[in-house]
Amino acid sequence: MAILEIRNVTRRFGDLKAVDDVSLSIEAGEFFTLLGPSGCGKTTLLRMIAGFDEPDAGALFLDGRPLAGIPPEKRPVHTVFQSYALFPHMSVAQNIAFPLRMAGRSEDEIRRRLGETLELVHLADKARHFPHELSGGQKQRVALARGLINRPRLLLLDEPLGALDAKLREQMERELIALQREVGVTFVFVTHSQQEALALSHHIAVMNAGHIEQADTPERIYSHPKNRFVADFIGTINLLPVEVRAATPDGLDLLAGGLGKIVAPPPADPARLAAGERGSFALRPEQVRVVAHGEPQDLRNRFHGTVRDSLYLGDVTVYKVELANGVLLEALLANSTPGRARVFAVGDAVGVGWRHDAGVYLRD
Repeated sequence: MAILEIRNVTRRFGDLKAVDDVSLSIEAGEFFTLLGPSGCGKTTLLRMIAGFDEPDAGALFLDGRPLAGIPPEKRPVHTVFQSYALFPHMSVAQNIAFPLRMAGRSEDEIRRRLGETLELVHLADKARHFPHELSGGQKQRVALARGLINRPRLLLLDEPLGALDAKLREQMERELIALQREVGVTFVFVTHSQQEALALSHHIAVMNAGHIEQADTPERIYSHPKNRFVADFIGTINLLPVEVRAATPDGLDLLAGGLGKIVAPPPADPARLAAGERGSFALRPEQVRVVAHGEPQDLRNRFHGTVRDSLYLGDVTVYKVELANGVLLEALLANSTPGRARVFAVGDAVGVGWRHDAGVYLRD
């Protein structure tokens, strides 16, 4: 059941539409992420959910009730900011308990819920510490605890991991997943990091220039991007210019100029594609196989190329292979693959290929 509905919401700043006719439905208890580049409208949308801003058109509904005119402090919503916004003169316990005191809760209830929340975020031993005595990860947990102590219907998180280093960010991602699962509160998370979005979310809405480009599960967005923007923004991808030759429920025959025929998975609606239509074939680097020149490949898509670059990353090696038509194809090979002893050098002639059910055709 949807806890939050966003219906045809638009927000203008002068001539700029920061959010342009956006509609979304967010289910109760899920971890939902608004993902996109800077300036795409994701934080503006979050601010309207929180009540810090109002739409120029459209409406937002929480549990079926319109949010229009309800001030932030009256909404069952809490926002966690990247800056943490902790009170420096208050201890950890005082910071976390602050919303309860503002709400006029009894001392017995404050003590009980504070104890539960400190245990929840593993900060019971830091209750008397002050913000300047905490690490970045601990400050983040204090901010989360303060947001959850009132058990809001929605917890809004505005790029909360942006100030953390890579290792701590990965640790906090795991903690966020566990925390959301345990408390069951609906999280709405804003980030420009595709890695955070893929790792944390039940569903993702990819935003661009005020619009929703695609809203789906992380798996669908990664493996079946709806358009070039989503394909290029999420992860690394190869985009080959192609022409449609034939489209059937069994598969898609494409022609890549200077390269030849490519066999691709069937589109969702083959009847909508016409022979001669031009678009792009999108293929993830991990879907590409690289073998020594002349080595047989049991693949329907097989081509020759030359290694132009290689990057060893420990668990994987990334190769850039120039195909006959001059296109550079990126391939990612796991170094732990059984039987893979060959390491290719720049200048090596190689064979490349991929399965007929790999990749996706994108209309221009």
